[in-house]
Amino acid sequence: MRYRFLRFPGGKTKSVTYSYDDGCRQDIKVAEILRRYGIRGTFNINSGLFGKDDKDWHLTKDEVQKHIVDAGFEIAIHGDVHSAPGLCRSIDGIQEFLNCRLKLEKEFGFIIRGMAYPDSGITKMMNQADYENIKRYLKDLDIVYSRTLNGDNDNFMLPTDWYAWMPTAHHKNPKVMEYANKFVELDVNKQYASNRYPRLFYLWGHGFEFDRDNNWNLLEELCECFAEKDDIWYATNMEIYDYVEAYNSLVFSANGNMVYNPTLVDV
Repeated sequence: MRYRFLRFPGGKTKSVTYSYDDGCRQDIKVAEILRRYGIRGTFNINSGLFGKDDKDWHLTKDEVQKHIVDAGFEIAIHGDVHSAPGLCRSIDGIQEFLNCRLKLEKEFGFIIRGMAYPDSGITKMMNQADYENIKRYLKDLDIVYSRTLNGDNDNFMLPTDWYAWMPTAHHKNPKVMEYANKFVELDVNKQYASNRYPRLFYLWGHGFEFDRDNNWNLLEELCECFAEKDDIWYATNMEIYDYVEAYNSLVFSANGNMVYNPTLVDV
């Protein structure tokens, strides 16, 4: 066997996931559009902000349940009050994300292990914050991945560090449709042997930006571009993490003719 590459469920070579932040009211419309096109993704919630009296801005607990959880999307941690870990002392960062996890799990009744860094995340550091320390305490809090930002590109790679998971593009990136069309047109199985690795398109943003910029048509256009493709697996952030980690847990014999799967995930 010259090379061995992951394939997503059904033997698919590519995957698409979306990630939207802050639990704002426009997430209801975002979720409706994604569901209509069969796109899956993750909504990142601030536990100390949703359900407040500012109903013109944040979703209530019941709205998150109805429009996001019951619709089959993932909810993930986005901090209790949206504080960037790179700007916080470690003890403040630990409280920020532990409180968020505890509150969300209590409210919704299931385990939540995913996250998107709030605000500037890990792109700025002060107050003695350090990425390796942030990564360490997130692991201690049983958070298994966290999305970062400021690295938009069209290489469509799976993350090598789950705590610095770089998305493909923000939906406001002027090249986003160029990236999307390149991704859709790519036939992985026709690449040179060493380039037949899986590809991921990870889109992120904030629902309120579509109202502010009056460009809901962009979300429709992106979803339409990705929808109903035979070689694409549509997944939440956590589904991608769980699947890739299951693949990485496979145990092979020295000659590669035998493989043992120690997980409960079909790979």
